[in-house]
Amino acid sequence: MLITHARSLARVGGDGVTVPLAQQDQMKWDRGQIDEGLGLIDTAMQRRAPGPYQIKAAIAACYVQGETSDWAQIVLLYDSLLRLEPTPVVRLNRAVALCEAGWLEPAMRSLDALAGELRDYQPYHAARAELLSRMGQAEEAARAYAIAIALANSPADAAFLRQRAERPLRTAT
Repeated sequence: MLITHARSLARVGGDGVTVPLAQQDQMKWDRGQIDEGLGLIDTAMQRRAPGPYQIKAAIAACYVQGETSDWAQIVLLYDSLLRLEPTPVVRLNRAVALCEAGWLEPAMRSLDALAGELRDYQPYHAARAELLSRMGQAEEAARAYAIAIALANSPADAAFLRQRAERPLRTAT
């Protein structure tokens, strides 16, 4: 939780819009909390019996180490977490990691499998919209963004999603 909390000041921009991880100003991160959290993760992992909290902490650690996140490693960590917590939200997070790793087709198959369980869950529709956008499916992406915006829990999230919906397609290369 320390690592997640350490990024809290960078999560919302001055305009009140949610800032995605890759675009956060790392100078706003609390390095002391990050370092403390990384030390705690190292200690916990030395026990060689990680539970769900340790795995979630390891995922958070992947987000803050280096210039870019190691999405392949994050997918593997979500695989481990799924064995302990086989929930729809963990499967959704794994699908997002697949998308970020560039594995778009497996990500879409994962999201399609979650459609019934997460039909009223805003992050599902936001993830689906982003993936469809990357796949070049503009009309479907627009529909998914509209649903995500309607389900947004905060003005910051709704504004962020509107910005994402209005940008040009981001297709895989």
